[in-house]
Amino acid sequence: MYRKNRLTNWYTTGLFILSLVFLASCSKNETKTSNRQNFPDWALGPFTKENNLNPIMGPIDSVTFMDPILKKPVRWEAKDVFNPAAVVRNDTIYLLYRAEDLIGKYKGTSRVGLAWSTDGTHFTRDDHPVLYPADDDMKTYEWEGGTEDPRIVQDEQGTYYLTYTAYDGKTARLCEATSKDLRHWTKQGPVFAKADNGKYLNLWSKSGAIVTKRDGDHMIATKINGKYWMYWGDTNIYLATSDNLIDWTPVQDSNGNLMPAIRPRKGKFDSQLVESGPPAMITKNGILLIYNSSNAADSGDTALPAGTYSAGQALFSANDPGKLKERLSHYFFTPERRFEKQGQVDNVTFLEGLVPYKGTWYLYYGAADSTICVATYKPGE
Repeated sequence: MYRKNRLTNWYTTGLFILSLVFLASCSKNETKTSNRQNFPDWALGPFTKENNLNPIMGPIDSVTFMDPILKKPVRWEAKDVFNPAAVVRNDTIYLLYRAEDLIGKYKGTSRVGLAWSTDGTHFTRDDHPVLYPADDDMKTYEWEGGTEDPRIVQDEQGTYYLTYTAYDGKTARLCEATSKDLRHWTKQGPVFAKADNGKYLNLWSKSGAIVTKRDGDHMIATKINGKYWMYWGDTNIYLATSDNLIDWTPVQDSNGNLMPAIRPRKGKFDSQLVESGPPAMITKNGILLIYNSSNAADSGDTALPAGTYSAGQALFSANDPGKLKERLSHYFFTPERRFEKQGQVDNVTFLEGLVPYKGTWYLYYGAADSTICVATYKPGE
């Protein structure tokens, strides 16, 4: 009896240990952000964090470029690499990512670099940034903070439109640049410069997510009711419209005040602020917007540390981009791994790049404002 029980205990214990090893291996290699059963039909996902590969990009100090303002070589991505936009061109995924150096007043002037991949996870980088502060008309807005946090779309003719933040050290301004090849960019200036006689030129503004429609693996900027639309902002999320994808006018109420499309919610993961994520897209259910958010210390989700950046999803009317139809009550993406919880800014997963590619959705995000990671979702699995 003793021998039989001992063998049984060994067998049971062995199975338990094997189970723990298996679960640990799964946890190490991938983290599913949610369960499809918890997702409404209109939401995108769940996404699986590719933690056997993450982070897929980080800072490097082996490359330099001749800075046009400092007139000397700069290790332009030596400090942190994060917050990428994503686009598919010629059957290749390109990331336009934010990189920071280690010098200057802010110990981290930002520039936008370019990397490419044919599998969605292993990237090759250009040695030089493709969008950066220079001795040009934008210097007053971009120096010395830099060019930050891009989002990218294209039009039906194949021109690329990059919304980005220009930071002068005091005010963040939402700006735009255009390109035909992703490497050579023309700066178009602050997107609100011409709106309402310059009323919004010096307003703190960030995070421009233009409404798109999927065409194969491409996300094309699409008009609704004769206008292009953009979600923007990093307190509330607001709306703006445009006739040409370059000059934008914020949507106002009858009193001339900005009209929020989404506000923070007390007691939830998005209680402190909400901020546009990747470009919004028109689906069969409406306009889907993935957004980033921060958790308030005194009125947020008590299960999350104060200041945690998690992500939600919202659905708007396809005919009225300001009409909110649905909104996830719980985050679908939040910091879980060490590299998401510890870095330049702790407890951050910040989503900016989303593309369909060879039957899989690739979601690229900044982890702790320090590295770049990827999560995937393959419909039907």
